[in-house]
Amino acid sequence: MPVNSTLGVNFFTRPKRNNPNKLDIYLRITVNKKRSEMSIKRDIDVKDWDILRVKAKETSDQLITLNSYMDDVKAEILNAHKELHAERKVITAKAIKLRYMGEDEERMTLLELVKYHNDNMGLSLKPGTMKNYYSTEKYIKAYLLDHYKSDDFFLVDLNYRFITEFEHYIRTYKPKKERKTCSINGTRKHLERLRKMVNLAVRMEWLPKDPFVNYKLKLERKERCYLTQRELHRIEETQFTSKGYERVRDCFLFACYTGLAYVDLKALRKDQLIPASNGRLWIYTKREKTNEPVKVPLLPQALALVKKYTKDEELEVSGKLMPLYSNQKVNKYLKEITEVCQIHKHVTFHVARHTFATTVTLSNGVPIETVSKLLGHTQLQTTQIYARVLQKKVGDDMDALMRKMEARNTKESF
Repeated sequence: MPVNSTLGVNFFTRPKRNNPNKLDIYLRITVNKKRSEMSIKRDIDVKDWDILRVKAKETSDQLITLNSYMDDVKAEILNAHKELHAERKVITAKAIKLRYMGEDEERMTLLELVKYHNDNMGLSLKPGTMKNYYSTEKYIKAYLLDHYKSDDFFLVDLNYRFITEFEHYIRTYKPKKERKTCSINGTRKHLERLRKMVNLAVRMEWLPKDPFVNYKLKLERKERCYLTQRELHRIEETQFTSKGYERVRDCFLFACYTGLAYVDLKALRKDQLIPASNGRLWIYTKREKTNEPVKVPLLPQALALVKKYTKDEELEVSGKLMPLYSNQKVNKYLKEITEVCQIHKHVTFHVARHTFATTVTLSNGVPIETVSKLLGHTQLQTTQIYARVLQKKVGDDMDALMRKMEARNTKESF
């Protein structure tokens, strides 16, 4: 930042509270259109103040001395600005004022920012979200240690190069031997969290500008895995002798016909089934991820599963709607269930939500705006991912049809 860029130092007055004939003199510091004001602990008679020249009328030695004092204050403010610039500290109106008063703060560091964010946002963010921020913090600490041989980094030194090199570090870093390196989308999530913390620093005036301004987050578009109607029917029709497999299958199918995520189904209680005026049962809940209200009418398949477990003893005690195991156990069982059903896809519980969006709703003509509401999406563009998946499937199916027709035409030509 150039030494005198966007800096303004101006005096102004306010009427004295207990004496309308006197004015208190103040100083206003302006940096990048942001102000900080302070009293210079001097006052003056209204008749002695020159409004146009913004100084005292030099009609007496006392008033000449006052003007000299004001010049000294302004010079010290300009000097405080130069000192902050030379020390590469964040230059704000407040920082200049504090330096002049001898109260300026120490330079904020990156990890101090992370701690401030986590301490203050921990009350408003979900535990799962905070867990992700702690994960990002670990990457930052490891990067600083490996790349800079340091346990912290001055926030004012954060720049575009730091971000790009941090991105490369995340992509190539292996926390443990048995773990893979972070994916492009996983790296993006860490950088999104860092950017949110940096934006906080800019708003708090700990950073003069956003180093992410010219940085573009990379995104790898992945196809959403979902079950076709035939695969869904195969899971429905397969008989399981194990009670555990049957319960996992039923909970998975319930999610396929309601679109509920694992965490939302896990928390779902019987009293959240509300009858409408026509007698149809609706699920009234909120998405744990976004706190968005969700209302889903029970399709016949989902209603049949609810009735199946109406008299389940464990559920009667807990008040829960469905007998859902831990996420890890459910996904382990689903892997074995899909093998039995000869479904050659990587099926996790979340695939049920994708199946609801594609096979159950969009493929059957449900408008995308309605599907978005049923899924509890806050943005329509999130739901549009599923529409693109269906478009690709239509294209693939038509390509297969064209190949068959071309082969048939080739045969007939002989």
